[in-house]
Amino acid sequence: MWTNQHRARQTTFETRRRYPSDLSDAEWQHIAPLLPKPATRGRIPKVDLREILNALRYLARAGCSWRMLPTHFGPWQTVYWWFRRFVRRLLFRTLHDVALMLDRERVGREASPSAGVIDSQSVKAPGAPHGGGYDAGKRIKGRKRHVAVDTDGRLLMVHLTTADVQDAAGAEAIITAIRRRWPWLKHLFADGAYDRGHLMSAAAYRDFVPEIVRKLEGQQGFHVLPRRWVVERSLGWMMRWRRLVRDYEERCDVSEAMIYLAMGSLLIQRICHP
Repeated sequence: MWTNQHRARQTTFETRRRYPSDLSDAEWQHIAPLLPKPATRGRIPKVDLREILNALRYLARAGCSWRMLPTHFGPWQTVYWWFRRFVRRLLFRTLHDVALMLDRERVGREASPSAGVIDSQSVKAPGAPHGGGYDAGKRIKGRKRHVAVDTDGRLLMVHLTTADVQDAAGAEAIITAIRRRWPWLKHLFADGAYDRGHLMSAAAYRDFVPEIVRKLEGQQGFHVLPRRWVVERSLGWMMRWRRLVRDYEERCDVSEAMIYLAMGSLLIQRICHP
């Protein structure tokens, strides 16, 4: 049976029912102050930014192409123009990071994490130049997503490379840059693929404390391992957004924006509708 809590999660467009990916009023109130203000010169934009964000969330959730966006969102060229403008402003990453800190404070934790888990995921990338690289371990040609999450699974950072880049090399790029966004991060958990001398030296030089979580002795088949299962669950959350099942973007910055759009939407929903 529907309750007031269920109805609050639906957008309040009284003229028509919309999509599950649309922003609710509570979500829009959190996002609206962070959107770019209208320019003081030139023609005043007539576009509803809430509808633009609804269109982008629909595209990421449904996995459709730009030209197949429902027409009531407006011309797809307009949605794409605003999307590229938001990418240049790093808006999706900003919204995601703010939502991450709010969600951590909501559960009684410090806004900036002190521990994280790193891992990687290889996906097919038909839109990448020359199809990307080839990951011999996963037998996938495409791109590799090197991710770092906190101990609850919230995405801290993502770094995209071709699939032929080793996990340790991708993690080194994360270690180099992540301290600028999350200054209190110190402990890093990873699997055996990251136990490389060059990576360990780079982590120690930057005052990180890496910990390798190895498989159980005599392990056969799948077992849930401490810490490592958290990042695997986060990668599973990404796969619920069909646009992320494959990397359809030609540019890495656009692909990163899609990831932050999806993961930020999950955090906003968790904050507004716990």
